[in-house]
Amino acid sequence: MAATHHARETLTLDVDGGERVPAILQRPRIAAAVPAVLLLHGFSSRKERVAESIGRALLAYDVASLAIDLPLHGAREGGLEGLTLRNPLALVQKWRLALREANQAIEHLAVHSAIDSTRLGLAGYSLGAYLAVIVAGDNRLVQAVALAAGGDLPEETPFASLVRTIADPRRAARRLAGRPLLMINGRYDRTIRPEQARRLFDAAREPKEQRWYEGGHWPPPSAIERAAEWLAAQLRSPHSRVKNA
Repeated sequence: MAATHHARETLTLDVDGGERVPAILQRPRIAAAVPAVLLLHGFSSRKERVAESIGRALLAYDVASLAIDLPLHGAREGGLEGLTLRNPLALVQKWRLALREANQAIEHLAVHSAIDSTRLGLAGYSLGAYLAVIVAGDNRLVQAVALAAGGDLPEETPFASLVRTIADPRRAARRLAGRPLLMINGRYDRTIRPEQARRLFDAAREPKEQRWYEGGHWPPPSAIERAAEWLAAQLRSPHSRVKNA
């Protein structure tokens, strides 16, 4: 049975390089160590949106979550003005910073006394989904991945071959290598189009599951609830775990 009480903590993570990352940790108040999921929000969004949606849904299954503000988002200093293809160096720098911060957030969960480090998941929405699959491909602490409105790069991506040397979602999906993947996508999404979602799903190995909702870019509450239920089930199942290499 799910815990009726939970703790919500606003904190700041210190990341190598001097960055300080605002975060929200939510966890059930129970004696045993619990599974946990890192939550990554979408472009121009903030940690509160994922904390209040899938983070709250996870609590009903006794699963903790950590939501962070990505670079230039939420409570972080600066803005999104420089994040354009006209300034590719800034794009690469911020992308690499986001990767370091997401990995640092996973490490924070792994050493938390209330968290079971063998049962960690990763969930991302849109931009956060791109980031989530890249992080999970390399970080063996991550045991299950849920992507909302995620997919492969658009075919018309400028300098596509160069971009893929830095961040290739399909290559990262293949590196999950037996860790379960869930993708939830909108049939009428014009931002991450269905064909992008299918390409990423096809690149991933089993076990994997793709679910479609009748809508656009933002998933409805029912889809978010099902994603939380799926994550909880995967992180409770010993058969879904892959030993750290």
